Amino acid sequence: MSVEKPHGDDGLTMIPRGWHLYRGTGRPRDDIPFHQALPPPPPWRTFDGGPPLDPPPEDPADLERRLGHIGFLARSVPAPGEVIAVNAALCLRRPLLVTGPPGVGKSTLAYAVTRELRLGPVLRWPINSRSTLRSGLYEYDAVARVQDARLEGAEPDIGDYVQLGALGTALLPYEQPRVLLVDEFDKGDLDLANDLLDTFEEGSYQIRELFRARAREPEVVVHTADAGGTARIRNGRVQCRTFPFIVITSNGEREFPPAFLRRCIRLEMSQPSRDRLADLAVAHFAERAEPYKDRLIQTFLEYRDRNPVAADQLLNALHLAIHSAEDVRQDRTWKQVLDVVLRRLDAAGTE
Repeated sequence: MSVEKPHGDDGLTMIPRGWHLYRGTGRPRDDIPFHQALPPPPPWRTFDGGPPLDPPPEDPADLERRLGHIGFLARSVPAPGEVIAVNAALCLRRPLLVTGPPGVGKSTLAYAVTRELRLGPVLRWPINSRSTLRSGLYEYDAVARVQDARLEGAEPDIGDYVQLGALGTALLPYEQPRVLLVDEFDKGDLDLANDLLDTFEEGSYQIRELFRARAREPEVVVHTADAGGTARIRNGRVQCRTFPFIVITSNGEREFPPAFLRRCIRLEMSQPSRDRLADLAVAHFAERAEPYKDRLIQTFLEYRDRNPVAADQLLNALHLAIHSAEDVRQDRTWKQVLDVVLRRLDAAGTE
């Protein structure tokens, strides 16, 4: 198999060509039209939803807030396993289950993929103990519709009271995959993983209220999870065209059923290296980080050897150092600041 280097001919780790569209550089790919370069799905992952939709435009400001400025990105070598797992999930049209300690960049991966491959805004479904499959797909506000009918003296349009969730929006018939972040899956109900199996397998779902009304209203415009977005639903059913790129994050606090695991590509993320931490600092602070970066990274790594801490705590420390009126080389004062900012993330850190 032919191979390519992620950043050109600079001796970096070699990765296969072909289905490896994501390179982990953090920089948008302008050399390929993604919808043409993505290999066809396996026969068992082919869907025929339509008519095809284009994704909303990306939000550069949101991506910069989460990932840092493109112009300040370094050229570190991406983790080969991470690159392979992302590309396998894209090519096989399977969810990517990302596990690892808090703060290693599990959620950030979804935004990195969408920026590099230009897949539009990330749809985010934050999971909590009350999350259900239905809430991820759509909500129907029957009470508000009845109240409005009484006030207006006529039955209002049912579509005004249907709001697609992040998962429901991702499964609309987009020509290229939408990116969906299912965040903190551990927090969900024990049955949620099993509830998702059929939806992940079939790439479709039914909006019961619209399905019952299909004889009277075969086509209904509903609201989507995108800001100000709408979609036309025909006969109360949604079928994807290209299965979304779904990143499911987990802190590894719970075991998931085998039936769920076999439908996912799995990636275990480790703590970021010194070089990746330096890249993160430069991406967010550019040259302002230079006077403090190396020293604070070394201190952070020393803390991390003793206690569980996350990379965003390092960014907090850098921000305080950059805007400090005091000389951070005064160890006594600055150590007190670091002891506050770099508090450990387990139960011992809350005492």
